[in-house]
Amino acid sequence: MTTPSDDFPEGPRPVQPTLPPNLSGAPDSVALGSTLTTADSAFSAAPTSAVSAQAPQKVKVRGKLLKLMLWMAVANVAVFSIWGAVPGLLLPTQIANIVGDKASVGTYGLIATIGAFAAMIAQPIAGLVSDRTRSRFGRRAPWMVAGALLGGLSLIFMGSSNTILQIGIGWVMVQVCYNFAQGPLSAILPDRVPSGARGSFSAFSGLGLMVGALGGSIVGAMFLSNLSLGYLVFAGIAVIVLVLFVVFNPDRSNKGEPKPPLNLGAFLKTFWVNPVKHPDFFWGFTGRLLLYAGYFMVTGYQLYILRDYVGLGAKAGGYVPLLSLISMVGTIITTLIGGPLSDKLGRRKVVVIVAGSVMAVSMLFPLIFPSIVGMMLFAFVAGLGFGAFQAVDTALMSEVLPSKDDFAKDLGVLNIAATLPQTLAPGIAALIILTFGGYAALFPVGIVIALLGAFAVLPIKSVR
Repeated sequence: MTTPSDDFPEGPRPVQPTLPPNLSGAPDSVALGSTLTTADSAFSAAPTSAVSAQAPQKVKVRGKLLKLMLWMAVANVAVFSIWGAVPGLLLPTQIANIVGDKASVGTYGLIATIGAFAAMIAQPIAGLVSDRTRSRFGRRAPWMVAGALLGGLSLIFMGSSNTILQIGIGWVMVQVCYNFAQGPLSAILPDRVPSGARGSFSAFSGLGLMVGALGGSIVGAMFLSNLSLGYLVFAGIAVIVLVLFVVFNPDRSNKGEPKPPLNLGAFLKTFWVNPVKHPDFFWGFTGRLLLYAGYFMVTGYQLYILRDYVGLGAKAGGYVPLLSLISMVGTIITTLIGGPLSDKLGRRKVVVIVAGSVMAVSMLFPLIFPSIVGMMLFAFVAGLGFGAFQAVDTALMSEVLPSKDDFAKDLGVLNIAATLPQTLAPGIAALIILTFGGYAALFPVGIVIALLGAFAVLPIKSVR
């Protein structure tokens, strides 16, 4: 275990923001290693009762902090490549191979809903447990490694499954295990990153997330004829990367720290943050919930949209990597700009609102042009919006977490806003498709929901 450096200052991690001594405005550069700004102390999470964002205090992203930022991006690539490849390609293909194309839509919707519900339950519990873990490796590392190992075994089990029941069980196991890795990984942001650098951290983490998700779909398309090998490859990459993350970015030992009590009351509060006491967290949660719902109602059925709505039939799977690559270009552009820009301007909400609105506009293209061109336009514009949203929304939400003692638990509750839409969207989308006899109705519904999500952050008061 290495001795903590100045990049990770020790001592109390206050919740209440303090007035910084340095009141000089935004820096001129947002390049890596440049001066970034922070609204308060290095480890604070601004409470929702704060009146407004405070003047910036300068901190540099360099040394171990810079290394941590780059490794978090790589770790997100490894984890989210699974979410890009499996539910987007490998799982629906495996289901279609068993039940046939006609029954695959409803069957996939059922299994995706069950799996996402398991993820929704798992991550807050993972956060609760990791918040209370005491070890020489810190409170996050043991769960990241264990989740990657058990999740890898679950993927291998899925690769050997040949019935819908086995696939369903395997997918639930995958969701639970990898959320026990992903939850503690996401908690590193409020744990170890100064407030003013969180926009840049969120940008690179968001870039890793999107490169992983989109790159996963590109690589996953290479294994459509050998699903078992595909599951094995993605499992192995995640294990290797997360273990290396822990080795090269060791946390300090917390064996001597007091442990918050874990009792029935604490467990029952795992899935709850009081919206009256923490209204900013509530509005941020609501915005993410709605925006993800609108987005996943469309992207969750992308393979089937290409197959049935666009009319590509059996050729649909071959176009998914192309759309992913196009979306990745848009994502990279806005991810690298959005997070650092929000740090420099000291404003998060306006970027989130614009990003969400762009995502809503993107759904007009396949509605107006039900063709591969319309889907390509959708992919690029949606990538622009989603990249900026991921980069800035994560930083915004890290500033309104209710408690410094429950960062991972609260992030787990926040993650429900991402997983609940994945739980409900497949079932709702399938109902819309089957009720209206086609996919066209998905797009206007998605547009309305995404716009509501974009503007839900307006009532937030503690973040500009």
